[in-house]
Amino acid sequence: MDRRSTADLPSTDPAGQKLAQAAGLGPKSADMLAAAGIDSMQTLRHLGSVAAYIKVRQTNPRASLNLLWALEGAISGLHWQQVAREHRTSLLLALEQLQSQARRGKGPAR
Repeated sequence: MDRRSTADLPSTDPAGQKLAQAAGLGPKSADMLAAAGIDSMQTLRHLGSVAAYIKVRQTNPRASLNLLWALEGAISGLHWQQVAREHRTSLLLALEQLQSQARRGKGPAR
């Protein structure tokens, strides 16, 4: 699921577009992403919503799942509430898979 959201969408944003300008991402979300080293839509798309969420949780363990929905919404162009309704299960499965890989030392979330 995570790669689907990043690889299948054409990039129309300049490489350095500020995250706060992305649909559905406010300044607090952008600050959390910046603290995790994610400072552009290009970087967010490259990582995908799930891997980006994991990176944010490493620097801010209090980040809620609403951020995951918003990240996927920023990448896909969907409103975060629509993402939560329609893609919750697949995103949670992808999150569990990446976290499991990281625990085994095989994933990007290390």
